[in-house]
Amino acid sequence: MLARNALMIATFFAMFSPGIASAQQDGLGSEANDPTASVMAFQLQDFYTYRYHNLDDEDGNRMQFRAAIPFSLGDSSNIFRLTAPYVTDSPNDSSGWSDMTLFDLVTFDRSWGRFGVGAVALLPTGEDGLSAEKWGLGPAVGFVASQPWGIWGLFNQNVFTVAGDDDYRDVNISIVQPIVNYSLGNGWSAGASDMSITYDWEQHDWVSLPLGVALNKLVRIQEYPVQFTASYEHNFYDEGVSASDTLNLTAKLLLP
Repeated sequence: MLARNALMIATFFAMFSPGIASAQQDGLGSEANDPTASVMAFQLQDFYTYRYHNLDDEDGNRMQFRAAIPFSLGDSSNIFRLTAPYVTDSPNDSSGWSDMTLFDLVTFDRSWGRFGVGAVALLPTGEDGLSAEKWGLGPAVGFVASQPWGIWGLFNQNVFTVAGDDDYRDVNISIVQPIVNYSLGNGWSAGASDMSITYDWEQHDWVSLPLGVALNKLVRIQEYPVQFTASYEHNFYDEGVSASDTLNLTAKLLLP
């Protein structure tokens, strides 16, 4: 709760305070929202679910650290990304580290934008009650097209169980993430939220159908560009106990 409040205060102070200079580079703002961009970035996110389907008077909160590090291997350009979630509150009162994910994407620049292919891995690093207890591996592919108004594209990750505890259900999922970001000028942009639309091959059904919007502000704190984001998502998948409405605040440090 304290972490979420601190990130909320920092986000809205940076978005609306005149004391922090605005970054004027719309190109950097687009790259901040492009998972295929070769920009080193470190971000802290907070996801607060204030309503669940089929569960009354409960909320949950998850902090998430993500690092994206571009590097070259021979003649190829790569992006390595690590995501480490930490559950601070949940309906079953569990808290602690959840499973980490890694991916490496080889990117290819084109006149219209960029596309990438690579692999994603699930690591069972979570604590008891917060881990799938499975090792997963699968392909990742995506593209982002540049337009005068901003960017649009699609990113797909697939995770399939390769090892793990047989007492737990296999993780075999495909995630599709639409990418839309419209530049508003003066460091502002708006577009789609994270929107991780998820298909579970074990259940043979979609298990997450979110629709959301995000508002971004790119500023410079001293010489460092930092993007602050506030977003809202509604999940239309309402079977079982699942997140219904979620607010997200993100602070992303860019090192272009």
